[in-house]
Amino acid sequence: MADYHTARAGFVRTRADSICHKARNHVDNAQKHTQAVGWQNQRCENATGEVIVHEQSEQGEQTVNIPIKIYHIVHCANLPSIINDGYIFSDAEMRKRSDNAVIIGMNRIKDRRLTLPLTSHHGLHVGECVPFYFCPRSPMLYMFHMRNSPDIAYRDGQQPIIHLVADLQKTAAWADKNNLRWAFTDSNAGSRYFEDYTSIADIGKVDWESVNTTNWSGRQDKKQAEFLIEHRFPWELIDEIGVYSHQQLGQLQHIIGQQDLPIKVQRTWYY
Repeated sequence: MADYHTARAGFVRTRADSICHKARNHVDNAQKHTQAVGWQNQRCENATGEVIVHEQSEQGEQTVNIPIKIYHIVHCANLPSIINDGYIFSDAEMRKRSDNAVIIGMNRIKDRRLTLPLTSHHGLHVGECVPFYFCPRSPMLYMFHMRNSPDIAYRDGQQPIIHLVADLQKTAAWADKNNLRWAFTDSNAGSRYFEDYTSIADIGKVDWESVNTTNWSGRQDKKQAEFLIEHRFPWELIDEIGVYSHQQLGQLQHIIGQQDLPIKVQRTWYY
């Protein structure tokens, strides 16, 4: 698919509209804005890490910048150490530490990720990066919910898992400033069948229909496309935390303390 940010380059209008529409579903404020002005058509034009939507309303055409959100899932018991360190660390970094972190995920897949190379960055492996999804309610979260995978030792379900939400463009800019490499994939980076990219201009390579679907049977790898940042991700770039219920909300409010960080019950992000 041609560069989805550049309508002038001549890619198919209807497909661009579909991608924009899916990406906009990540942003509550943008949704409220478009509902208010009654948008009728839209298109994407830039490669800055934001989806540029042109809305046609009775007041004329308006431009709305919709940031692309990324989501890191973690057990809530690990949050105090993340805040204390000031970073989320990659699996490779965590294995060097003596922290008593709650381990979630498949150990054999974690081991594999340490050996899977990113073709876009020589010498960098998937497991040396902090991973993010482009959506909440991932297939991995479903496996935690079911508690029946022989490959997952963790058995406490989805309720203690929280979503840490950040902005793609801000994260890439921070990584560039700190000489840390980043990439994103078009599929699950724990598999052996993914392509990785280092230019936000290629964000259209992500299958946004699969990313945003709730009926992901047969699409689980595409739904789990990832954003990866080398070694560490700064706590200061977390914009929001999504939790399962008010019980987790209360726990996190106690942990966060006086920090000005929105914590929201996002039940639709869970199974």
